[in-house]
Amino acid sequence: MIRWLIIALAIFLLFKLFTGDKKVKEAKGKKQEEKLVASGEMVKDPVCGTFVEKDGPIRIRSGETVHSFCSYECRDKFLKQLEASKPDQEKAE
Repeated sequence: MIRWLIIALAIFLLFKLFTGDKKVKEAKGKKQEEKLVASGEMVKDPVCGTFVEKDGPIRIRSGETVHSFCSYECRDKFLKQLEASKPDQEKAE
């Protein structure tokens, strides 16, 4: 009986050790992301709102502004939005 109690306690401690470590890593990752956002090294994807590197591989220039995206799907959605708003701008002129 005592042997099973010790085994159950050991399993519980191992479980807590691994889940606690995961939580610590997530907290550190969030702090690092907040630091990068505050320093201006990360920007918000204009379509989905995910924070991405300012000099990431998926970027487009719209006038004076450079937009960074998390994926090609978000970039394509943004381009479609720009195309849809272009005829409205031409009508206003």
